Amino acid sequence: MQRLSLDCCPDAGGAYVVALRIAAPVSVRLGKAAPVALAAGRYLYCGSAYGPGGLRARLGRHFRRDKSVRWHIDQLTTAGDVLGAWAVAQGDECELVRRLGFLHSPIAGFGASDCPDCRSHLLRWPQRIARTAITTALAAGAAGPLWLSGPANPSPPHAAASRDTSRPRPSPEAG
Repeated sequence: MQRLSLDCCPDAGGAYVVALRIAAPVSVRLGKAAPVALAAGRYLYCGSAYGPGGLRARLGRHFRRDKSVRWHIDQLTTAGDVLGAWAVAQGDECELVRRLGFLHSPIAGFGASDCPDCRSHLLRWPQRIARTAITTALAAGAAGPLWLSGPANPSPPHAAASRDTSRPRPSPEAG
């Protein structure tokens, strides 16, 4: 997988998966509902960027910490470390969520308040799941996604203790 800086990201539309590390529990609020505690750990957020500036502009926002909290994901990108993102030109965020259906979604509705099909666009990424499994799942049926290095980590994340490099197996709940 090619590692690129955000400058190499296309300014065209597409979908993306942001990889985050949350060092301590975070209180997350979705609308007027009571806050939900999100445990420390690694997470993946699937989104799309079809507005002005496309993928480069949207990921540039996610990579910055100094911003107003406008979207659900902003609560995590300002509290945790953005490790980087996979960008998929002309991709669909809901399709990326389906491809990663073997991962657990910890907060119903996160990033998916306008999505009738997805439970959540936030997925927990356990240490036992290798980065290669994520990349393989995202590349299914499409050109390989581009890894864009985040501001906090110039190389792709990996699970040092992980020995699981097999293909991901969909969970029975995935559908």
